[in-house]
Amino acid sequence: MEERLPSSSWPTLRQLQFLAALDAHGSFVRAAEAVGVTQPTLSAGLKELEAVLGVTLVERARSGAVLTPAGREACDRASSALAQVEDLVRAVRQAGAPLQGVFRLGAIPTIAPFLLPRALKLLRARFPGLHLVLREDVSARLVDGLRARTLDAALIALPYDASGIETEVIAEDEFLLVCPKDHRLAKKATLVPGDLEGEDVLLLEDGHCLRDHALQVCSLPQSRAAAEVGATSLHTLVQMVAGGMGVTLLPKLAADGGAARGAAVETRRFDSPMIGRSIGIAWRAGGLRAEEAKLIAKTLRL
Repeated sequence: MEERLPSSSWPTLRQLQFLAALDAHGSFVRAAEAVGVTQPTLSAGLKELEAVLGVTLVERARSGAVLTPAGREACDRASSALAQVEDLVRAVRQAGAPLQGVFRLGAIPTIAPFLLPRALKLLRARFPGLHLVLREDVSARLVDGLRARTLDAALIALPYDASGIETEVIAEDEFLLVCPKDHRLAKKATLVPGDLEGEDVLLLEDGHCLRDHALQVCSLPQSRAAAEVGATSLHTLVQMVAGGMGVTLLPKLAADGGAARGAAVETRRFDSPMIGRSIGIAWRAGGLRAEEAKLIAKTLRL
């Protein structure tokens, strides 16, 4: 007869979640934020897990936290165990009405302040039993959160290629030109992407997918973008334009949400064909929250 370990020797699901989050984020600080605890709490939980298993799982390095070989083995098995527990919980919940209880939704900074107010109102009205837990971050970290199961879905800009992640478009969002009121492009009869040639185009700093989409759709070489600006918000970019530092591209969603309101700038649409990005919802492929993510997409489709 196989000997069974006493329950006191078993890791807790919370400890396994801490380990998976640390692997996904590579940092104690970001992992703690992802699972909604303080860094000391996460560190203590991992030390308890190491004590239960009797091995060292994590080593600290200059580049962040690094899993030992035993830690890698534990993390792979922890991810599998967490997925099975998640599927159990989702299956039981889905036996009743969809979108009940906690749903962890992420959104990128160029979407969150402009879409979430409308989204929250619609979702609360349609699903009164839904409790949304929101997180704002750049696309790469939101996708990491989906893979680590610390997020159920995320609102991101598309296209975004990521293995193990599925997406659905909910809206098309064109780019508008924002320039100083006395700029030569402010009064131009027609406006096409080629008119940006020779201009200082101010974009968000590296890490924001809006920057990549802008460079791609306008065929701007990396060297033409004023990368040294280092702006982290659309509101900052608009104020820099108002100060005469250059021009920028602003998603219509943000413009309609007031991102340029009150600034001494001119906002212009490009002539056809429309240029821009798609807005969509992303979720972990194969997860039982996939149908709920699609239901959110259907509710929010513009």
